[in-house]
Amino acid sequence: MTSPLENLAGPGRALRKEAPDAKEFAALRRSGLTRLADAVKEANALESRFDLAYNAAHALCLAALRHAGFRPTNRYIVFQVLPHTLGVGPEVWRVLAKCHDVRNRAEYEGDLDVDERLLADLIAACKTVAAALDKLPPILITRLS
Repeated sequence: MTSPLENLAGPGRALRKEAPDAKEFAALRRSGLTRLADAVKEANALESRFDLAYNAAHALCLAALRHAGFRPTNRYIVFQVLPHTLGVGPEVWRVLAKCHDVRNRAEYEGDLDVDERLLADLIAACKTVAAALDKLPPILITRLS
């Protein structure tokens, strides 16, 4: 039986199979946690905090997908597959999907419509993803003989 992630992989599809890389995983995790730490600093502007938190979420979700042995072909898929990479529910990925839409409007239309509530929800979702990421087993390094 193929996994939901395998069903999304292949030519022209949302995912590509690629062996996990422990160094890449650690770098993505570190990047996400660093950005998350800066996102909670109230001295930073609301818009900056949102940008930091969104990018933290993306890095952490990408780390989970890479841990599972896949690479995305678009940004959004890392949020959509969270139930399969980390087992988190819709209360997390729906927030991240909404924030992705907000981020896209800001990037492509210059309209960043963010408030404290959305930022708080995004930060909470990031923390949930980070906690789930910490429960993953280490990536085993396989060596060719």
